[in-house]
Amino acid sequence: MNTAAAPLLRVDALSKSFGESQVLRGISFDLRKGETLALLGPSGSGKSTCLRCINYLEKPGAGSVTLEGELIGQRPNRRGALRLMTDRELAPQRAEMAMVFQGFYLWPHLNVRDNVALGPMRAGGLSRDSAHALAETMLEKVHLRHKADEFPERLSGGQQQRVAIARALAQRPKVILFDEPTSALDPELVGEVLGVIKELAEEGRSMILVTHEIGFAREVADRVIFMDGGHIVEEGTPQEVIDRPKAARTRAFLRQVSGAVVQLAA
Repeated sequence: MNTAAAPLLRVDALSKSFGESQVLRGISFDLRKGETLALLGPSGSGKSTCLRCINYLEKPGAGSVTLEGELIGQRPNRRGALRLMTDRELAPQRAEMAMVFQGFYLWPHLNVRDNVALGPMRAGGLSRDSAHALAETMLEKVHLRHKADEFPERLSGGQQQRVAIARALAQRPKVILFDEPTSALDPELVGEVLGVIKELAEEGRSMILVTHEIGFAREVADRVIFMDGGHIVEEGTPQEVIDRPKAARTRAFLRQVSGAVVQLAA
C-alpha cells in the first residue's frame, strides 16, 4: 500500500440526521487504494449510517464523498449549484462501491450462478455466457463454484453471505463496503465468511468493514476508526486503537465487548 498516494475515497465532514436525532456529526476520513479500514463502535454510533451515506443509499445532510476525485451523489445544476443525483444517475457510481449487507438479499427463484450474473448482465451489459463465466470465477474466489446450480434455500447462511460477496465482486468495484456481514449468522458460520474477507484483504482489495469482530479487525485491518455518538473518537493502526487506545471511551468499549485487557496509552 502506497501511503503517499492520493486517497481512493475521501469522506469530508459527513453529517446525517433522522428527524431531530443527529446520527453523524462531521465525519471525515480517507481510504487509500488497497487498504482495509475497520469501523468499530457501539450500536447506534453511526457506523452503518456512515457506510450507507458513502454510496448515497442514505442522503447525507451535509458533507461530501469523493471517489478518485469524483464527487459522489451530487452534480452541479445549470446555475452551478450542487443538486442531488437521481437513482438512475447514481447507479454507475454505486456499482464502483459494492456493498455487502447484514442480510443476503439473494433472489430465491434464481440459482447461485444467476444471482451473481444478474448484475453484470443488467447493469454491465454482458452477454449471458460472459456473465456466467464471470460469476463462476467470482464463486471460485469465495470457494462456492461447486454450488453454482444450487438455489439459495439449499445453502447455509454462511454460504449465502459468500454468494453475496461473489455478487459484489462481480461488479468489479473500486471499493467494497461491508456492513456487519456476519451479524446475521450463527456463530459456527462466522469463520467461513471472515476467511473470505481476509483473503480479499490479502489480495489488496480496497475495503471498509463495519464489524463487531474485534479480533478480526485487529488481524486484517490496516487502520481502525472507533466511533461513538456520531463522532470519530480515535483513529490509527489496530495496535494503536485496539491494543493501546488513548480515549477512555474506546477502552471501556473494548473491555465490554471483548473482555480484553487493553493497555493505557503512554
